[in-house]
Amino acid sequence: MEKKLIISPDSSIKDALKKLDRTAEKTLFVVDESGVLLGSLTDGDIRRYILKTGKIDGFVWDVCNKNPIAIDEDDLSDNKIKELFLKKKIEVLPVVDSDGRVIDCLAWTDVFSEKQTTQRKRIVDVPVVIMAGGKGTRLAPFTQVLPKPLIPIGEKTMIEHIIDNFRLFGVDEFYVTVNYKGELLEAYFNGIKRDYDVKFVWEKDFLGTAGSLKLLESELKGDFIVSNCDILIKADFSDVLDFHRRMKSSFTSITSIQNYRIPYGVVKIKHGGFIDSIIEKPEYTFQINTGVYVLNSKVLENIPKNEPFDMPELINALLKNNEGVYAYPVSEGDYIDIGQWEEYRKALKKLQGNILDV
Repeated sequence: MEKKLIISPDSSIKDALKKLDRTAEKTLFVVDESGVLLGSLTDGDIRRYILKTGKIDGFVWDVCNKNPIAIDEDDLSDNKIKELFLKKKIEVLPVVDSDGRVIDCLAWTDVFSEKQTTQRKRIVDVPVVIMAGGKGTRLAPFTQVLPKPLIPIGEKTMIEHIIDNFRLFGVDEFYVTVNYKGELLEAYFNGIKRDYDVKFVWEKDFLGTAGSLKLLESELKGDFIVSNCDILIKADFSDVLDFHRRMKSSFTSITSIQNYRIPYGVVKIKHGGFIDSIIEKPEYTFQINTGVYVLNSKVLENIPKNEPFDMPELINALLKNNEGVYAYPVSEGDYIDIGQWEEYRKALKKLQGNILDV
């Protein structure tokens, strides 16, 4: 059994998140010192814990599923295995010996065909708006020639990676808000083969990160997704949409749990300059706003016409009106910011590793 899928019950939630980011299976098995199966842990378990408690601190035993599904090594028939996957809706199935120790695991993709794997993704029945009107100054000098969404990542443009990610969930209706070098972006899409619909929405002036949504007020009815043109999120968007609707949310922000390590000793001092303590290379964990959201069209009433308006202003207006505003957290590895050079280089490496296979 690979150690990358094993974790102890007294490990921290932060360590579990880091380990989940490194596993393609997105599931960990909680075992005791002898390797006996005690529980299972997914990013969904951690997400529910964070949403319930409002914190990331804690231990694996606080958050894991203590009634894990497993199969005995003497009962490994194809029918039994498939039945457990389908009935229990799990991604990974641990195999245990007669003492309950985990000796192997089976992944969904090991058992079912590629076609069946693709078909099991649930359809997202909403349009996606991609905000692509900015100048992309962080990626100059490329963006002095091309609009940011057309910058290549591997064999595809940045915006095609974003669209393909949504296409995995059946989204076929896209709106793209454009301004800077928008003619090039529109010409590109008119010249490629595609099996989805793209409508371009032109803003005469730069309207910020939310202002151009006002131009779609007559088009959008009900829920829709908004994405910046330089963000890739590895998430189950059908689950995000279910959460948004279940909470009766007006605005749901997909957040990412990020860990930051200070590479120096942090000094705390008292009055007079006396050193109180030194913390060597501390690590802090935050939830950050990714730039991908689920909105209900009624929130567009809060956006002024033909004026620059940013997402934080919209969120603050909704909070002031006591509207439902929620966060849907994903792990650090499920968020890729490709809007600046350092992150762009990281994105190239990640995409080469096919981490966007949801």
